[in-house]
Amino acid sequence: MTLAKTRAVCLVGVDGFVVDVEAAITSGVPGLHLVGLPDTALSESRDRVRAAIFNSDEDYPNRHVTVSLFPASRPKAGSTFDLAIATALMAAAGAVPAQSCTGLVFIGELGLDGRIRPIPGVLPAVLTAANAGCRTIVVPRANAAEAELVPGVEIVSAGTLRALLCLLRDEPPPPEEEEEPLPRPSETLPLRAPDRRTGLDLADVRGQAEARRALEISAAGGHHLFFSGPPGCGKTMLAERLPTLLPPLDREAALEVTAVHSIAGTLPPGQPLIVRPPFHAPHHTATRAAMVGGGSGRSLQPGAVSLAHRGILFLDEAPEFMNGTLDALRQPLEEGEVHIARAEGTATFPARFTLVLAANPCPCAAAKQIDCSCPPAVRRKYLTRISGPLLDRVDLKLELTPASRAELRYDLELAESSTVVADRVLAARERTLKRLADTPWRANSEIPGPELRRRFVPSGDAMLTADDALQNGSLSARGLDRVLRVAWTLADLAGRDRPSADDIGGALALWSGWRP
Repeated sequence: MTLAKTRAVCLVGVDGFVVDVEAAITSGVPGLHLVGLPDTALSESRDRVRAAIFNSDEDYPNRHVTVSLFPASRPKAGSTFDLAIATALMAAAGAVPAQSCTGLVFIGELGLDGRIRPIPGVLPAVLTAANAGCRTIVVPRANAAEAELVPGVEIVSAGTLRALLCLLRDEPPPPEEEEEPLPRPSETLPLRAPDRRTGLDLADVRGQAEARRALEISAAGGHHLFFSGPPGCGKTMLAERLPTLLPPLDREAALEVTAVHSIAGTLPPGQPLIVRPPFHAPHHTATRAAMVGGGSGRSLQPGAVSLAHRGILFLDEAPEFMNGTLDALRQPLEEGEVHIARAEGTATFPARFTLVLAANPCPCAAAKQIDCSCPPAVRRKYLTRISGPLLDRVDLKLELTPASRAELRYDLELAESSTVVADRVLAARERTLKRLADTPWRANSEIPGPELRRRFVPSGDAMLTADDALQNGSLSARGLDRVLRVAWTLADLAGRDRPSADDIGGALALWSGWRP
């Protein structure tokens, strides 16, 4: 019996585990047999591996081959095991030295022609391998830039199985394979529309001084925001310009965001690392699974809340979302992550985002209130589709009115640009980070309620307004935490060490500023 061993990675959400791939060649009926709870895509690798070896001008062992995936009791999914299986098989057959594969992790899918094809999820897979102590990882050449983002590991990239086998044999590389010709325009899908948010500036919004101030507060503290108002008052314009006020992601946050988008297969072409906060705006027909993530069996995918991680999740026409979809946001808003449980296992995706809701005041969406034909009961029923518990988790609520003629004509000359406001936001965030330097939190919105009340308590005089609201029942305990977080952000924007009575009053007004 000839035995060889390689390693691969199985992802479950953004986490995973290292899998030992063992290949043994024995006497018996010729064929390749996989054991270790493979799914359908992994079971089909036997055919891809066989064709890839033949088309790489290598001899396929015409004997009984058993490939074991350890730990055998854990389900394994995907086609990313192809490269590890093929290499273990060739090492067991003596085509490459078995010791040359020792300690290496192989990640990649094989084409029938022997090419190593790019796969989604390379960054979290390499992170998993690095955390397990693996130091040399083989990835598809097209994924090399993404894999090299992980420090402390050696990345080996290959374009074909033949080139990889030559490398393991310590032989000169084969002649460069001819690149696949690019498809002609007639053979491609319609070109991707350019991002219409490129070049946006807060100065484009005329009027709405209070709403622009709310955007600044939201950007400085990571606070959730709700806009209500008739069509044309600027709700969508304001929301789309919120990312222009946010600073770039730090290294840790950028890796978190990139890992999620790598799994989802939504990394921008030629951009292995996402450095700007993402902006995600799902359509109101999105299902609950599309919002929080899901999938069947072992193929769990991140949802909109995870794709907006460390960025903005904008829900336009919020009352139009299906029943239960909005309320599914309540847990991610509190915990900053999503747990998706299935019979085969549980996946966890990060979901720390800033929620921006926008809604018309009634179903008819009349531009002027005088033109609205909806009875009061219909208007109230429409807006109460956004539940009270969800609104209780939103820090800033504003009811917008259309801009006046004077604002439409002259406000553009006086409105501040995104660059000016972003500088104030950055200064406020730096004050916040300095105050939270010895804590795991990065923004005021992330501070847990108990810690907020224990370590970051305003003076008694400043709390008088909030105490009165608690006494008369207009402010809940969760609402108090929200008010305190916004008050600290207002203090950071003003350069104060502690929130004043005006900060508490302003935060309370913003929290209770709109109710259906």
